[in-house]
Amino acid sequence: MARILFVTNGHGEIAIADRIARDVRSLAPEIEIDHLPLVGESRAYFMNEVGPRQAMPSGGLIAMGNLSNILRDLRGGLLALTLAQRKFLVRVRGRYALAVAIGDAFALLMTLATRVPAVYVGTAKSVRVAPYGAFERRVLRRADVVFVRDEPTAERLRAQGVDARAPGNVIVDLFGERDDPRADAVTEGFDPLLAVFPGSRQSAYRDAQFLLDVVRRVAADRPGLGAVLSIAPLLDAARFARHLAQDGWEVEDSADVRMPFVLRDRGRALARAWRGEIGPLLARAALVIGQAGTANEAAAAAGVPVIAFERDRDRKTAWYRMRQHGLLGDALLVLPGDPVRAAAGVAALLDDAPRRARMGALGRERMGPAGGAQAIARTIVELT
Repeated sequence: MARILFVTNGHGEIAIADRIARDVRSLAPEIEIDHLPLVGESRAYFMNEVGPRQAMPSGGLIAMGNLSNILRDLRGGLLALTLAQRKFLVRVRGRYALAVAIGDAFALLMTLATRVPAVYVGTAKSVRVAPYGAFERRVLRRADVVFVRDEPTAERLRAQGVDARAPGNVIVDLFGERDDPRADAVTEGFDPLLAVFPGSRQSAYRDAQFLLDVVRRVAADRPGLGAVLSIAPLLDAARFARHLAQDGWEVEDSADVRMPFVLRDRGRALARAWRGEIGPLLARAALVIGQAGTANEAAAAAGVPVIAFERDRDRKTAWYRMRQHGLLGDALLVLPGDPVRAAAGVAALLDDAPRRARMGALGRERMGPAGGAQAIARTIVELT
């Protein structure tokens, strides 16, 4: 029985890997699929978790010379974890027919230790914001197949001697296929609806407090407005509730596992928590406000305008928001991290329907068409 290994280097990359794995299983149910997450734990549905793994303080944000996060992760055991993961990859030589690296060039460099045919799926790098450098291209040439997120990046790489393909951005495939009728209950009565995406890292708890403070301010003179707070699978709904209660929210627990709590302000239901997929929210939302990575990009792909915020604590990781803005262009509006100015900016965009329409159209254009996951899965099956 054929067995393949996915190696991921980030939270969004785990979701991308699982989406591709789903299509691999559909095309070839006999293939066994394992997964080594280099960053943190994961909750995959179509892959079996293997190898050493440990959550790091930075949540994986150590690129672009982020010395502060690198030092925090080193103190948290990053070096020992990386060495253990490499030893695991060397130890499993001969076990897999194919290895698939999803993330940056480091993920591929680690994957090559298996000494089996390798497929690389690049998720973040793009000529629009951060082209692949000389060392990265050297690593990419060692892969048997290279996929990148957009055709301009593939064209640049081909001109530089890397045979890259761009069949479609898998993020577009992540959340748009299935609706969930249970989302009707979580969004009921909210018009307009704001989808709130605080992200999947530990910083999401603090970011949710800020984002919902913005919602409360915007809703003050909009009686129909409401929000849905998306809680990532590995985060703790009860911890969100505790933090928000400290901010003066009236937290009403719910027996519905998909909607763990409701947030009220002076009796008015202003927000509900949601533990389901974000696709059903995107189908209903007028606007996304979020500090997320992959979820923000998924919103743009769905044609929903996205607002992110420059918060004081984000100055050390400003490169991340810069990168996202470079990828999405004017489909993403970045506002100041002051709650008053942030709320004013959100309200202004809600009142500007033509601008929201332009942002939605540009998001679809920047993210590209669906179908990337299926194309990559077919190549993986052919090579296995």
